[in-house]
Amino acid sequence: QVQLVESGGDLVQAGGSLRLSCAASGDTFSINNMGWYRQAPGKQRELVAIISRRGNTNYADSVKGRFTISRDSAKNTVYLQMNSLKPQDTAVYYCNALPYSLSPVYWGQGTQVTVSS
Repeated sequence: QVQLVESGGDLVQAGGSLRLSCAASGDTFSINNMGWYRQAPGKQRELVAIISRRGNTNYADSVKGRFTISRDSAKNTVYLQMNSLKPQDTAVYYCNALPYSLSPVYWGQGTQVTVSS
């Protein structure tokens, strides 16, 4: 079992920055990919960014050039640095962990990011 705890969500003005953190505990050696997803009201949850244990990254087109995902394997923590935030980035952001076995998929409880115009 893996537990994920997110932090860092807040209310910020458009153009501002935030850094989200997700700390993993438990059977962390089983984790390959970690990532961030978000869900805005009335919308489906969508991928924001993922990072493999080797450090390979992938981003949604809507955040490329503005968001950066990083991973500290020693601390079992993944970060999402969000710059140039836009009102459309407003959502609940969820941390995700995918084990090498591909199952089960772990989710954090979510952290609210609100960007005011």
